[in-house]
Amino acid sequence: MPHDHNLQSGMTPAGMTPAGMTPKPGAKHFAEVQRAFTAHIRNPAERALPAEVEPRRMAIYRDLFFNNLSSLLSQGFPVLYQCLGQARWDALIRQFMIKHRATTPLFPQLGQELIAFLSEEREAQPDDLPFMLELAHYEWVEAALLFSDDEAATDLADPNGDLLTGIPLLSPLAWNLSYRFPVHQIGPDFQPQEPGPEATHLVVYRNRNDEVEFLKINLVTQRLLQLIKEQQSQRSGLECLETIAAELRHPEPARVVQFGTGLLKDLRQRQILVGTRRLAG
Repeated sequence: MPHDHNLQSGMTPAGMTPAGMTPKPGAKHFAEVQRAFTAHIRNPAERALPAEVEPRRMAIYRDLFFNNLSSLLSQGFPVLYQCLGQARWDALIRQFMIKHRATTPLFPQLGQELIAFLSEEREAQPDDLPFMLELAHYEWVEAALLFSDDEAATDLADPNGDLLTGIPLLSPLAWNLSYRFPVHQIGPDFQPQEPGPEATHLVVYRNRNDEVEFLKINLVTQRLLQLIKEQQSQRSGLECLETIAAELRHPEPARVVQFGTGLLKDLRQRQILVGTRRLAG
């Protein structure tokens, strides 16, 4: 996927004169024509074709912008695309082009623009999939981790440190997430219409082979990862587990520590934890 091309929901790059457009002299008139050109590309059903542009050439531009944007986003949200089907997907992309004004010209960041549109601007439709926003967010997370410049390995971490006595470090490429729907299971053949009886908790992470994976976790594991991420606390692994035992009011805290010790090791093996904080000096 290119990183240096420009595309802003159908906008014509500044200074570009579309083929077939012969603006009258004067910068003001040219700007007016350019605005009419981009308005028609975004919303051809309601915005008139600019008089200065040949209809055949305008159709080429209109289809080119729409198809490129649709193709790009369908690659970033393949499951959502399959669940919606072509007609609803096309309607979504058209709404996106009409309503949203992107703040980035970078292709890899357009997925985040679609998430912003779905969560903040788009009006709900009668045939909406109830899980649409959550599924879109989950798919965006996968892409965001794949393109992230962060590295799992860090000079601050001792990869072989003792996870109980030391301070565990969470990989910057591990995201702790919760959804109402089981987004990791949704596809063309499984489209739940109601949220599950319990929330779905996931860790989505990128391993050292640059593969994005996920781990379904329970509330205890989620809380452990939250405590580990709170680096200001400087808690050791043992202190994190003892905190959880106290919060649960567990009658046998030692059992929580025993279970948690194996959990910490598993999280490190999966590269969700990168080790323990190195001691200064």
